[in-house]
Amino acid sequence: MGSNEVLVITGMSGAGKSTVSHALEDLGWYVVDNLPPSMIASLCAMAAKTPSAIAVVIDVRGGQFFDDLTKSLSDLSELNIARRILFVDASDESLVRRFEATRRPHPLQGTDRILDGITKERTRLQEVRSAADFVIDSSSLNIHQLEAKIGEIFSKESDSDLRVNILSFGYKYGIPVDADLVMDCRFIANPHWIPELRPLTGLDKAVSDNVLASSNVQEFLTKYQSLFETMAVGFMQEGRKYLTLAVGCTGGKHRSVAISEELAKRFAKSSGITASKISAQAVHRDLGREV
Repeated sequence: MGSNEVLVITGMSGAGKSTVSHALEDLGWYVVDNLPPSMIASLCAMAAKTPSAIAVVIDVRGGQFFDDLTKSLSDLSELNIARRILFVDASDESLVRRFEATRRPHPLQGTDRILDGITKERTRLQEVRSAADFVIDSSSLNIHQLEAKIGEIFSKESDSDLRVNILSFGYKYGIPVDADLVMDCRFIANPHWIPELRPLTGLDKAVSDNVLASSNVQEFLTKYQSLFETMAVGFMQEGRKYLTLAVGCTGGKHRSVAISEELAKRFAKSSGITASKISAQAVHRDLGREV
């Protein structure tokens, strides 16, 4: 990103926007916290001669100023200033825990409960969340993991046009809120019911071989890869740089893990039109979580 582009960081209070800001600063970005939205264009003009990428943190702390965000983003388009929106989210349970741990009130709490403030904020942020280019769920991430995720998205080391995070998960723990696409692997025979495979995971060859040899799986993967690469062309034309493909099974231990790893390998070996423009990595959210 250059000085005619700006990253708007917003999201739920307590979700980790400060950590995101610090991670971007470590990558050499110029970050301004709690900027009134109406001043974004002026900031970009002032920074026209700097090589640093620009990011601004805008959230409900701005009070009435925050209400100007939608109009200010529209004004940027008229001024030919490109913008991206990064929305940092977390589950209500995680946010309540964090506010209680720090003994700080929620900005919209008033005389009500913390959860009431969170509910008000979600309603107020619904429109900007739906327009976000990146959504990060920090519910299960510590500070270092969140910083690493920002590095994955915004590091300049990769020459790829589209970075794909293939995230395995268990449906019983909930669908990842930052998923752009969701693949359901529960149609595949479950290795959990095979005694010798039950204690293993999808990272073990025996489980992976079993999952990939299941009926129709190879045909499914081939067709899905072709479909995804067709979609990827459109994503890149729309300026998307990062996608999360969530791959789910019941517990996030066997099938989703094996399929995620296989998809990452297939994308790496692809000879299709998007092959040189996609980089993919498999990450396993719920692996090791089972009791």
